[in-house]
Amino acid sequence: MVDEDLHQLIYTAIQDKHLLQFEYKTKERIVEPHDFGVQNGAVRLLSWQVGGKSSSRIPGWRWFDVANIRDCKILDQQFAGNRDVFTAHHRWDEIFIRVSRPDDSAA
Repeated sequence: MVDEDLHQLIYTAIQDKHLLQFEYKTKERIVEPHDFGVQNGAVRLLSWQVGGKSSSRIPGWRWFDVANIRDCKILDQQFAGNRDVFTAHHRWDEIFIRVSRPDDSAA
């Protein structure tokens, strides 16, 4: 299971459309968090990485196993919402939260 504080932090970042900064596989990542849930029994985060370091090009889509995220914090910077460039369908066992569209207003 994932630490409850980390779970709430990720949930809040998606709900409020704030960037996250954390360490993953010894690299600092700065991401727009998009989908957060359980996939194949593991708690995972699908994000658009906008900064930090990666072995792949930035910006780009990244999957993160939440159990391996360290030193996570919400940044003040916000992002618009989901990205239309991502069209692949992914199966989730359970979705905790998914970022809303850029034109959706907060309720």
